[in-house]
Amino acid sequence: MPKFGRRRRDPNAEMTLIEHLRELRNRLFQIVIFLVIATLVGWFVYDYTFALLKRPIDFAIAEAANNGREIGLVLSGVADAFTLQLRVSATFALIVTAPVWLWHLWRFITPGLKQRERRYGLIFMFTAIPLFFGGVFLAYSVLPLAMELLLGFTPQGVSNLLPVDRYLNFFLRTLIVFGLGFLSPVVIVMLSLANVVSGYTMVRWWRQIIMIVVVFGAVATPTGDPLNMVLLAGPMLILVFGAIGIARLIDKRRGRTPEWSDSLSDDEASPL
Repeated sequence: MPKFGRRRRDPNAEMTLIEHLRELRNRLFQIVIFLVIATLVGWFVYDYTFALLKRPIDFAIAEAANNGREIGLVLSGVADAFTLQLRVSATFALIVTAPVWLWHLWRFITPGLKQRERRYGLIFMFTAIPLFFGGVFLAYSVLPLAMELLLGFTPQGVSNLLPVDRYLNFFLRTLIVFGLGFLSPVVIVMLSLANVVSGYTMVRWWRQIIMIVVVFGAVATPTGDPLNMVLLAGPMLILVFGAIGIARLIDKRRGRTPEWSDSLSDDEASPL
């Protein structure tokens, strides 16, 4: 008798272009379903979500009121309140469903990877996600201080009324920049695992690495002020040099020597 049910796909089997497109369509459809459901949930918990988003500036508003200055958020259009609630609900959905769409993305690219590449990919995913959210948490923790400092320059007798959309852009960009900055250690370790660069080489480049991190902190932060730059660059440097230490341990485990990185000429490909 014929057996009914879902047929298991051979992970090493090749797929045609049509099969790839069909799988992409199915996975995108599932992701959209989850996003729509999460957006509906976000619509009903909008008040709580918006209170969390507004919390960093609330401290600056309270401090300004104590000093006789007026700082606040404003909406200027008839439909702005509806658009704001829809945008916040969609942002809530995108964050809550992150494990779902990341998993589908991973499952879509897995068939095209070799066993070793899959192992490295899993290492990347399970370390990158906590680090990203660690950066987001740090940004959310220091934003009240940054907002209070920056808005504290508002002169006496001047009202600083910020459009809500501009505040949300600043808020989300800060969180994303901090999250991406915290991914740098994972990239360093993955480059070491892939034999692209050794820990010995990165130790010799410590001055350039510090310069790159400081410049990234200055350019990537939304305001470009020294406070945000230090708050981003400081933890990044700690994580980066911690990752370089892990890369050195990988060098010792694989028997690399300081001369290993110098054994290749400039036009010779590194062993992958």
